[in-house]
Parts: sequence; C-alpha cells; structure tokens
Amino acid sequence: MNNLKVLQNIPVNSTVIGNLYPDVVGKSQKIRLLEKTEEIIRLKRGLYVVNPQVSDVPISTELIANHLYGPSYLSMLSALRYYGLIPEAVQETQSLTVKHSRTFENCFGVFRYFNCPVDYFSIGLTQQKTGEAYFVVASPEKALCDLIVHTSGLNFRYQKECLAFLEQDLRLDMDAFHEMNPEIFRQCAAAGKKINALNLIAKIIENE
Repeated sequence: MNNLKVLQNIPVNSTVIGNLYPDVVGKSQKIRLLEKTEEIIRLKRGLYVVNPQVSDVPISTELIANHLYGPSYLSMLSALRYYGLIPEAVQETQSLTVKHSRTFENCFGVFRYFNCPVDYFSIGLTQQKTGEAYFVVASPEKALCDLIVHTSGLNFRYQKECLAFLEQDLRLDMDAFHEMNPEIFRQCAAAGKKINALNLIAKIIENE
C-alpha cells in the first residue's frame, strides 16, 4: 500500500508527508521526488495534496479552500453553487477569513479570500463531509449575506430592486430563498455592513 493513501484528499504540510517515511533521512528530497513524480500536488509553498490517482479519493476544492488560507470558510457564489441554489458555474472559489484578503492560484483554480470582522465571521456556519474529512461552509443565508456585503455598489433599499437582483442577476432558487431563516440576515446586519439591505431581505422572507 502506498504510504500516501492514508492522507486521502486532505491538504497537508511537508512535515506530515515526511513523517510517513520514518526511514528516509532526506525528507525534503523525498518530498521533491514525490512532487516530481506527481504523487503529490503542490497547492502553495509547503502545502500539498495527494494525487487522486494515488489516493483513490476525488479532490475537493472546498477542502482545499479551507486549508489554503485559514481560518476561513467557503462562501458567496461558491457556497450558493455548492448548494445548487444558482445555475451558473463559478469561475473562482470564494471564501471569507478574519485575516487579510488574499488570492491564491494553483492547478485547481483561483482561490479568493475576503476579510470580515471576527464577530461577523462565526455567524451561520456549517460543516459538510467530503470523503472522511469535513470542511466549513457558510449556510445558504450566510453565503447570500456575504455576497451582498462584498459586492461593490450593491446596497438596495426597496423590495423591487432586491428581488430583481435575486431573480434576474443571481437567478437564485426563489423557492429555497423563501424558506431561508431571516434571523441569520438580521444577525449579519447587526454585526456587519449594508444593514438596510440585509434587514430588507429578512423582512421579505418574514412577509411571505
């Protein structure tokens, strides 16, 4: 059995990989060889994932996003697409973090991170399983809040323009929207920006 199989699709640092080969003296050289033979794939300096042809476990961009820069959670268009709430494919993997905003690019795509305050960060998060591992993702409500908060120039004041954005621009599943929890929007409004827009969404849901 290949030593790397135990890692499945979980991104790990070079120390973890080196520890799989206790009899090898030159750990750094061994890791370079594993990368050269494409048994492991570099995500960024010092962070790797096992090639799915070796692990027999599919790559999870959601799990990669959590490990690439953290603490962070999958959100915005990426989370809405993950839940099947929007029809279009998403061109980058979007996450929120309490750290500085950053962008990473590797063979699995572009990973973009948006900064948010600590008290806002923890609202409306959930865990989803991929293989034997879990990643943190925004609830549908939080993902929509994050998208609105971090989209420049988007700050609707009236129900008509709010619904036009959701139905026409996002092409959001409106049946699912009307089942969302308005309390998450109110909590985000209290802790973040665009207070009027988020409270308006909560009001629309409550009036259904």
